[in-house]
Amino acid sequence: MRNLLLAALLGIAAVNLSGCVPVVAVGVGAGAMMADDRRTAGTYLMDEEIELKAASRIREAYKEGVHVNVTSYNRRLLLTGETADAAARAKVEQIAKEVPNVREVQNEVLLAGTSSIMARSNDAYITTKVKARFLDDRRFSINHVKVVTEAGTVFLMGLVKHEEGGAAAEVAAKTSGVAKVVKVFEYQD
Repeated sequence: MRNLLLAALLGIAAVNLSGCVPVVAVGVGAGAMMADDRRTAGTYLMDEEIELKAASRIREAYKEGVHVNVTSYNRRLLLTGETADAAARAKVEQIAKEVPNVREVQNEVLLAGTSSIMARSNDAYITTKVKARFLDDRRFSINHVKVVTEAGTVFLMGLVKHEEGGAAAEVAAKTSGVAKVVKVFEYQD
């Protein structure tokens, strides 16, 4: 219990210490997760830093009226969420492209009003169900596929073989509540 509390406190500290993320992340146990990750340890930590910097810069530019999630995998940045107009959507993408070490941005931000807490909770629940179903499938490792859900659309990221990506997309598509699956994979074969 004490270790769990310590890990939670270190995790909270990591969010507040973006410049020190690599040090804190390793202390929280990122090394264990990196062991089965196809990214290098440096890229894994760089992805964490990219996410924090992009999210921070977008929040600074848009205090209200914009809800954007940033997810980085192998230095490819996925943007999801909502903006009220095309100009804000384009500006969010430009901000993301200017973050150091980002090599590609996939902008999936919708032109819509900001989603409700209930909608976001439902998306989190869908993500949890997809990940739980991944545990039962032996065709790919759950650690090789990152799941992001926005407005019922499931985005799948990772470094996978075509067969693994197809299997993950199949499992996600058959999960209740999933409206659509978008593959944002990098293929290794």
